[in-house]
Amino acid sequence: MDKTSIIGIILGVLAVLFGLYFKGTSFGVLLNPAAIIIIFAGTAATILIGFPGKEIKRIPRLFGVLFKNRNEQDVNELIQLFSNLSLKARQEGILALEQEIESINDPFLKQGMKMVVDGQEPDFIRDTMDEELNAIEDRHAAGAQIFTQAGTYAPTLGVLGAVLGLIAALGDLNDIDALGYAIAAAFVATLYGIFTGYVLWHPFANKLKRKSKQEIMVKSLIIEGILSIQAGVAPRAIKDKLIVYVPQSERSQLEAETNQGETVNG
Repeated sequence: MDKTSIIGIILGVLAVLFGLYFKGTSFGVLLNPAAIIIIFAGTAATILIGFPGKEIKRIPRLFGVLFKNRNEQDVNELIQLFSNLSLKARQEGILALEQEIESINDPFLKQGMKMVVDGQEPDFIRDTMDEELNAIEDRHAAGAQIFTQAGTYAPTLGVLGAVLGLIAALGDLNDIDALGYAIAAAFVATLYGIFTGYVLWHPFANKLKRKSKQEIMVKSLIIEGILSIQAGVAPRAIKDKLIVYVPQSERSQLEAETNQGETVNG
């Protein structure tokens, strides 16, 4: 579970509720069926109009990405794995890696290693894996764009809801007390539109982009590691090449683990 998404939503809701409380406004004003329908149904309509059905069907999966921590490969573990595979390939030959492939769980890494063992050309392997990487990136971008569009149109729909509310409120100017309440209620749609747009949909899109960037980075590392093994690069050189993907603060730990491994192998 990605707790930051849950905490962020709760904090956003509480910020609005406490704001209403300290302004002396009743929470009951939020229970406005017309505003809820205009914002949520209207936002859904913009998504249905703007995206093909194939991408719409992926929305439940996108929420899963937002609220769950994906089991991404640890970068340090990947670098150590490539270092070990390189050592074995240099000692026993590329074909010896076939035994290791079955223990690999990541489909992207597994497919790349199979191509290496099968003797495919480096350019073919890079092109194939780059194409798959581009396809993944395009799917992720399309998913984020759904929430970006929702965040763009929800505030505008809030203004539309306010206009409709004002039209209804100004239709009868005889009851001043009722008029004041009606005008206040008219702006509830604007509140919902701004809140959902800038506290939910746009942040959701940003989180999807960040998670996508992390996944693409890991897969880029995998491509470089696979091609380095095929080229016969030494374990230490592979580590030096791939360590650029590791944050500076974590490199000392990886250095220590690598040195320990070299001492044991030596």
